Amino acid sequence: MKSFPRFFKSLLAVMCFALFTSISALAGGDDWRAIDPAELASKTPVVEKDADAEALFWEVRVADEVDGSTPQTVLRHYIRIKIFTERGRESQSRIDIPYLVNWSIKDIAARTIKPDGTIVELKKEDVFERTILKSSGLKIKAKSFAMPGVEPGAIIEYRWREVHTDRLAHYLRLQFQREIPVRSIKYYVRPYSDPDFPYGMRGRPFQFTMREFQKEKDGFYSIAAVNMPAFHEEPRMPPEDSVRPWILLYYSEDKKVSSDQFWKDYGKDVFEKNKSRTKVSEEVKQAAAKAIGDATAPEEKLDRIFNFCRANIKNINNESSGLTVEARANFKENKTPADTLKRGAGKGNDIDMLFAAMATAAGFETRIVNMADRSDVFLDKTFADDYFIQTYDIAVRVGDAWRFYDPASTYVPKGMLRWQEEGEDALVADPKEPAWIKTPLSPPEKSRQKRVAKLRLNEDGTIEGDVRIEFYGHFAVDQKNFNDGDSPSQREQTLRDSVKERMSTAELSDIKIENVTDPVEPFIYEYHIRVPGYAQRTGKRIFLQPAFFEHGKGPLFASSERKQSVYFHYPWSEEDEVTFELPTGYALDSPESPSSFGAGVISEYKPSAGISKDGKTLIYKRSFFFGGGGNILFPAAGYSQLKVYFDNLHKQDDHTITLKQTATAASN
Repeated sequence: MKSFPRFFKSLLAVMCFALFTSISALAGGDDWRAIDPAELASKTPVVEKDADAEALFWEVRVADEVDGSTPQTVLRHYIRIKIFTERGRESQSRIDIPYLVNWSIKDIAARTIKPDGTIVELKKEDVFERTILKSSGLKIKAKSFAMPGVEPGAIIEYRWREVHTDRLAHYLRLQFQREIPVRSIKYYVRPYSDPDFPYGMRGRPFQFTMREFQKEKDGFYSIAAVNMPAFHEEPRMPPEDSVRPWILLYYSEDKKVSSDQFWKDYGKDVFEKNKSRTKVSEEVKQAAAKAIGDATAPEEKLDRIFNFCRANIKNINNESSGLTVEARANFKENKTPADTLKRGAGKGNDIDMLFAAMATAAGFETRIVNMADRSDVFLDKTFADDYFIQTYDIAVRVGDAWRFYDPASTYVPKGMLRWQEEGEDALVADPKEPAWIKTPLSPPEKSRQKRVAKLRLNEDGTIEGDVRIEFYGHFAVDQKNFNDGDSPSQREQTLRDSVKERMSTAELSDIKIENVTDPVEPFIYEYHIRVPGYAQRTGKRIFLQPAFFEHGKGPLFASSERKQSVYFHYPWSEEDEVTFELPTGYALDSPESPSSFGAGVISEYKPSAGISKDGKTLIYKRSFFFGGGGNILFPAAGYSQLKVYFDNLHKQDDHTITLKQTATAASN
């Protein structure tokens, strides 16, 4: 088994990915390269004929070295891009360089070469820091700047130096595709070299046929690709690193071992290494007995142990723990479950191991399971390395089946795992026979939005009233993780922005946001809303969309064609009830309701609309679920059928009900 220190954790891998997909390049030195007049004069792209911009070259120099006694990776980036159209100018004018706190970004330089040869340099004072939000919901810091004087026909180029301290280029992802076509991509890599260092650098390609690294001068090795088409992000697509080409750099011993043997040895090793972390002491036995109390059924016993770990052990990894960043960094390591019990606090790993120890003390067979994070990449078990399975949970045998628990993930309900870990191949550690099993995928009813709106409709089309939205399951986890680090005013602004994105005239007041850091209760929004112009008044008629919570949303899939599979993170369901108090003197003119339809076990849509007995209130109800039977991944070949289904959903949600002014009201 290899034992090289794991320099890159999951977040760093995501950040490396963000870096190389946002903006990457290399310079062999600190000088600009000469501009070829033919490139400046060119008016048509080479790789894709309709491209708005094209990278002429994209290069990165990666060097592992030691500064004194500190290992570090230094990367030099250089990229040159030709702008062909106005859209190209818009897309390439803003540059973001994401970074982690232990990275330093230095020597940023950028310039624009206009078609007439005029050069406009970026000023140092025009580089600033900002927080950007990735599509995954991750908030990260970035060095940002706007390229000066960009116009169609121009060439832009930029470079910078980046230093990763206290780490080598172990598990570094080299991307080979950008959001624009690239004529030439080249990486230069200089591995760490020391006679006493027993590990060699290796490269593993993904979605990519890798050529051999070529030896260069000064200890560098290079690998290149040419004429790489643009990568186009599509809505609801698989993780980008499961569909785009890249190479993983890593250090390992030169051992020839099959993937099956590797995983068998690894599962045994995980079991042995965690014996002390799950040790059953007298303190653990007493805590387990007290937590279980009078429970007799196996599931009830485990639920009580789970609740004990959640309620009594503070997770210092969470921002909601109340600990400062410094306090968390200086937290003394818990070596055994007894330490975690005594201190009443620990890292996520400590909490999960305490749960395993208490379950063992209660007579259950427990195991540690490792799996991949499917928000990052789909696991390739033929790769004999543990890099992709660094997430973990606790498996407990109940009867003939394994049940999975993760008390360390504060907001994840009992009986569920983080969505990134559900439906995944998981390696069950064992001293004799480690085995792969599949974690269950929570059904649609577990992740639910329950939405209620009580509104009053005025004659001019304005609606006003009260709204309540409850988020359960994975919906709640997403909302809590996104909001728990924000101030109350920031949380309110997030809500306002999301509503106004659908209804630009919406006015929100009396906002209440509940259970933001509660591990059990649903995340709840409550607010009063006023929306001028929600309904359209024409003469004696008012046209009203009763699906209030879908108002202003476009079709889920707008494109008529698709290259990538469609991937939903998890099954989900929605339950809506909306009432509209009608203006005096108005009644239904078109009584038809939107239509119901379904797709077998996968999905069902059931809307209804009607008038109360007194004729004063329109009552609209809507229920919808998707992903039944574990169906969350659909091949691109079936996209047209899936698009038709969701287009029909959008059409029914967009259904309009007509109200007509009565003759009596009109005469008044």
